[in-house]
Amino acid sequence: MPEQRGELSARHEDGLELHHLVWRLGPGWRVCSSAVLGGGIGPRDWILNAQVPGGYPRMDPDRHLVEIAAAEHLTGPGIGLMTAADVTAYTVATDEGVTATATCGLGVRGWAATAAEGGGGPQEPGTVNIVVVLPVPLTDAALVNAVATATEAKVQALLDAGLDCSGTPTDSVCIAAPASSPDAGPGEPFAGPRSRWGARLARAVHAAVLEGAARRS
Repeated sequence: MPEQRGELSARHEDGLELHHLVWRLGPGWRVCSSAVLGGGIGPRDWILNAQVPGGYPRMDPDRHLVEIAAAEHLTGPGIGLMTAADVTAYTVATDEGVTATATCGLGVRGWAATAAEGGGGPQEPGTVNIVVVLPVPLTDAALVNAVATATEAKVQALLDAGLDCSGTPTDSVCIAAPASSPDAGPGEPFAGPRSRWGARLARAVHAAVLEGAARRS
């Protein structure tokens, strides 16, 4: 399938110029994501990573993302991410067919395991958002495995950038892969860091996040 890259677009909201990245996947793709809009595992036709102002005031981020998607003429099921990071500073890395794109907002960061507990509601969208596109189908288990691998590579990159953290409280990951077909079989069964495609994914994510973190630190 053709290589998928995010397209950078601009919009105006409340007197501000904001940016977003759009992946127009089209039919035939499956995505595993923790996104606020369209998260989970299933067929998805597009991915949107939208910049919002710091101190984001709205309480309906999913509806807001739907509005942005509609303005981009995106139809069908999709994925929507948000970040307060400057989306124009996105970074991209590739490794043998795997493409990873990262937007790194690291103003609010820390370690995942702390004594603090959240209130269960939405948090400020500082956010490291990672979108990975693979050229081969993955099983459901491998898609979940790929999310874990991408997260491990992200943490490795943050440490290599000299940051004392594992991420931000609102980080999100999207893994996109072609849907399986009778000819291709059910898909790759593994995406851990020592599998063929997991290793490529890890290197691509590490490179993209390392570059983004170095710019922000």
